[in-house]
Amino acid sequence: MSDWLQRFVEDGTVGDSQLEEARSMAANVGITVEDALVRLGYIDGSDLARVQADHFGHDFVDLEGRQIPNTVIELVTESLARENIVIPVEVDGAAVVIAMHNPNNIDVLDKLRFMLDRDVKVVMAPMESIQGAINRHYGQTETESVDTMISDFTETEIDFTDVEATRAMEGEEDDSAPIIRLANLIVAEAMQMRASDIHVEPFDDRIRIRYRIDGALIERDSPPKRLLAALLSRFKIMANMDISEKRRPQDGRIKHRLGNKEFDLRVSILPTNHGQAVVMRILDRDNIKIGIRNLGFGEDNYRTFQNIIRRPNGIFLVTGPTGSGKTTTLYSALGELNRPDRKIITAEDPVEYYLAGINQVEVKHSIGLDFSKIIKSMLRQAPNVILVGEIRDTETGEMAIQASLTGHLVFSTLHTNDAPGAVTRLIDMGVQPFLVACSLMAVLAQRLVKVVCEKCREPYQPTPEEVDFFELSPEELGDGNWVRGRGCAACQHTGYHGRRAVFELMTMNSTLREMAFNSEPSQNIRRQARLFGMKTLADDAKEKASQGLTSLSEVRKLTLGGH
Repeated sequence: MSDWLQRFVEDGTVGDSQLEEARSMAANVGITVEDALVRLGYIDGSDLARVQADHFGHDFVDLEGRQIPNTVIELVTESLARENIVIPVEVDGAAVVIAMHNPNNIDVLDKLRFMLDRDVKVVMAPMESIQGAINRHYGQTETESVDTMISDFTETEIDFTDVEATRAMEGEEDDSAPIIRLANLIVAEAMQMRASDIHVEPFDDRIRIRYRIDGALIERDSPPKRLLAALLSRFKIMANMDISEKRRPQDGRIKHRLGNKEFDLRVSILPTNHGQAVVMRILDRDNIKIGIRNLGFGEDNYRTFQNIIRRPNGIFLVTGPTGSGKTTTLYSALGELNRPDRKIITAEDPVEYYLAGINQVEVKHSIGLDFSKIIKSMLRQAPNVILVGEIRDTETGEMAIQASLTGHLVFSTLHTNDAPGAVTRLIDMGVQPFLVACSLMAVLAQRLVKVVCEKCREPYQPTPEEVDFFELSPEELGDGNWVRGRGCAACQHTGYHGRRAVFELMTMNSTLREMAFNSEPSQNIRRQARLFGMKTLADDAKEKASQGLTSLSEVRKLTLGGH
């Protein structure tokens, strides 16, 4: 254990269980134990940087709100700063003062000395502060961004015909070509802004570019319509698609590296009345390595979930709308079960993340390879655990249930609003009620709520209207850690940074099985499940608001169906 980490243990800031949780996360995600403790919220990044600065004999620097002169910023290129998470702060005589979060990285220091041809003086700052300063300052210098590049295109009269675009894209790749730079910048900027997907949509007079960040679409500057053909050609080349096909939808995949991280992008192209629209889903592999403990379960739900996924057979369903984190939850469960003594096979449409040690099969409707056929074939491969991407029809539902009844543990997803609704959905789909009753172990419904930004969070008292709406008791009001975000540069002035899952876990018992067997309405099943102690999505969200994780306005949106 490092000396600075020992200090947090000795003063009681970090306990044994928290340290163990951080070690598990660090091993899964490939980061240091200290960074894992910061990500989990057990240590403040500034406190860690101050302790490390004291240990190594460096000064600590507060970068929040600090304006660094352009003449200093220009000493280090943006790519070098982003890749190594460093930023020049000032010039001190013959030396350049560089803010770092990991002074142990001798290679980076040697690289900086070589590139600058000057002495380097190290000061310490939290990783997030350095990344925030990089985003602020490199956007204000001559460094290129999507918006500045689009304005350059707007001011020029360059025209791209289909033939020229295709010729340019099929020829020898030149990273300095304007369209290639624009396409790469769009992808890189979206990743830096933590976007989950990129939307490139053609309209009558412009191309609209939007990023989805924390569930909300943010619009960027619009390139002129004349760039559409070249931009489409570039994205198609990157995703190994047919450039000449313009009438049919296409799907592809792009691998992209940003700094020392690799991302996959799932690309979908759809013809519209103004041209082809592109949506690129950004798949960050770190998202599925977070481990079950870090998904956001309360203690009771965590223990129940762990017991469920360790049963030898039965079917476990995760429900929720698109983009509610179902894949992350299921892959985290598979990661926990992925051991040399277990065989795991998945059927997915499409395969989103590639998992080491797991046999993944992709649905291909064009050759008749659908979920039910894959399940039939995979059972001959003698698996212990099966993941069926989604139950969409009677045949798939019955095949998945039959697999669970013949000694397999089956995971799958279903589109329903809540956990009890999954029972009636399967029966409405045509699956026999007795099959549902005897095979279903549990259903987990989930949604994502926005997390209040750590940088600008402030305590507040719920309004009388909120007290009435949520029926908050005086005890709840007094004991709750109610917060909201003011809005700052770190969160694009939204008051939120990141999202966390809220859950509704319904475990089947003899009473609920009998109700399923009798095809009772979902509201009756829901009422009974609550009597047995099921915490609803709204209950879980309200609890997270009282812990200071999210805001009551986010809980209200969830309660009113806004998510």
